[in-house]
Amino acid sequence: PPVTLAKERTKLALSVSHPLEPLTPEEIETAVAIVRENQSLAASVRFNTVTLKEPPKQTVFDFNPGDPVSREAFIILLDNATVKTYDAVVSISEGMVKSWEHIPNVQPSIMLDEFVECEAAVKANPDFQAVIAKRGITNPDLVMVDPWSAGNYGIAEEDGVRLSRALCWVKANPTDHGYARPIEGVIPVVDLNKMEVIRVEDYGVVPLPPKDGNYTPEYVKDYRSDLKPLEIVQPEGPSFQVKDHEIRWQKWKVRVGFNPREGLVLYDVTYTDAGEERPIFYRASLAEMTVPYGDPKPNHYRKNAFDVGEYGIGSLANSLTLGCDCLGEIYYFDGYLTDSRGDVAKIENAICLHEEDFGILWKHVDWRTEQTEVRRSRRLVISFIATVGNYEYGFYWYFYQDGTIQYEVKLTGVLSTAAVMPGEIPKYGTLLAPQLCGPIHQHIFNVRMDMNVDGSNNSVYEVDIVPEDDEGNPYGNAFYAQSTLLPTEKAAQRLIDPLKGRYWKIVNPSKTNAVGYPTAYKLMPGDNTLPLAKSSASVINRAKYMTQHLWVTPYSPDENFPAGDYPNQNPGGEGLPQWTEADRSIENTDVVVWYTFAHSHSPRAEDWPVMPVANIGFKLKPLNFFDENPANDVPPSPKNHGSKHACCS
Repeated sequence: PPVTLAKERTKLALSVSHPLEPLTPEEIETAVAIVRENQSLAASVRFNTVTLKEPPKQTVFDFNPGDPVSREAFIILLDNATVKTYDAVVSISEGMVKSWEHIPNVQPSIMLDEFVECEAAVKANPDFQAVIAKRGITNPDLVMVDPWSAGNYGIAEEDGVRLSRALCWVKANPTDHGYARPIEGVIPVVDLNKMEVIRVEDYGVVPLPPKDGNYTPEYVKDYRSDLKPLEIVQPEGPSFQVKDHEIRWQKWKVRVGFNPREGLVLYDVTYTDAGEERPIFYRASLAEMTVPYGDPKPNHYRKNAFDVGEYGIGSLANSLTLGCDCLGEIYYFDGYLTDSRGDVAKIENAICLHEEDFGILWKHVDWRTEQTEVRRSRRLVISFIATVGNYEYGFYWYFYQDGTIQYEVKLTGVLSTAAVMPGEIPKYGTLLAPQLCGPIHQHIFNVRMDMNVDGSNNSVYEVDIVPEDDEGNPYGNAFYAQSTLLPTEKAAQRLIDPLKGRYWKIVNPSKTNAVGYPTAYKLMPGDNTLPLAKSSASVINRAKYMTQHLWVTPYSPDENFPAGDYPNQNPGGEGLPQWTEADRSIENTDVVVWYTFAHSHSPRAEDWPVMPVANIGFKLKPLNFFDENPANDVPPSPKNHGSKHACCS
């Protein structure tokens, strides 16, 4: 489009209500048009990322409703012809490219368009057709190709080549469950810049597993018949209010964002206490996740997916469906991004917002007066779900009436399967069906939280529950909570210790509650483990963030992703291990807390053909942040509500 059109679109883009509002479709179109006009882009250039360039924090803090908003976009571009990657910052407000930088020796994340094109290239390749014909597969149209990232194993001929090592399965018919029949030992290796198969690795014929694994309605005929309707009813509507992307619920205020890499982002989370909006964190998101597999076979050892940095978890978000993904009175936010050609793509209903009953909030029976008081807990749920090839990941933020915040990942979908020889019992996995193996693997997540507990300057302490020493413990029963300040980045590289009840507290040393304790929130670990690959493994070097459960850094606007900005095919060492070498002070300053948590998945027969949800996450709970239980003022539930008996007061 001509420059004049871009300027007209710019006028539309300036109507946003807040500096952290996600880019509108008009703004995305404008940013793409400005780059094309200013840089004379060739047809070989792909738009990997177009997202909001977030303004400086102080700009956001100083913003008042009605103030003019200056808008910028951050764009990553890949030129397939020159094999070059560029970062650009575009001023939508001024209609200009503010910065344009070639980033050498990196590979942007694999784009959704490349998934489709890679599968087509593999199926059309004569060498691939010949290899699968040896296995009795004569119809490539029934082949299913998942383009996996290649990682980095120091192989000279792979250096600088944008690669995918594809994994393949075959369907018995077009609606068959393809993951039931892996084409074992066949790895097409694709140059994604040229979209050509450069070799087909063949590690020997393994027969196709014989049994179907179908689970969809056309195959499952004997559904349970004894389920009665269960309805969620809010006759007066939900208790939350939404204005653009700002949510207010009970005493909570949250702003949501969405981008192709991280998906759901939360900003400016506050809790109103005695009329004051008290901040808790400025920004929080899933910053990286890595899925290392444990099978050393030549066609499996390179399965180490970085689903945030190598694929973009936001770009793979589902369009959520009422009654299936979300239940009750729902509010949806759409997500906007681009395809690789720069055209706006809409993910309808990308983010789900609703309320849930969550059992008892608090209760006490006074046996002397026979008075019973019970309050029902209610939580606000903000979520999105992404499909990464075979797996589904649901990402949920929960906000509770007592000031608690919870983050939960729900893992479901389908195992990335492998085939084994008849009679073989796999060591590095579990038989799911005859000749079908579910390989052992881990899902390791890292959430980045830019803390703001009662203000910008915070300190972090490690707290262990420890027994008193003998001198002060004459009866042997004494124990207490021991707090240890973590003053620098290296001191703050910590592991969980459930035997000590370990948690970490983020403290504002300049604010106190009514009895004089500094106000704080505590990070409470849930289920967790460590990565099981050896320290010499490529995946550990590329994702060293996995080796510590806690990292703390001083805030820097350029430090956003724990495995670095470009983990795809990166040799490693970037991100958190690189930044924290400086061992900067993290005491009484603007801190970012990075929490790593891992789910180790040794598959079971019950995980096939589709997995029941597994849950993992953590909580942030107020720790002397309030003067008393902030949920004291939650009213009793209405009598006879949902029952024949009054039971709440």
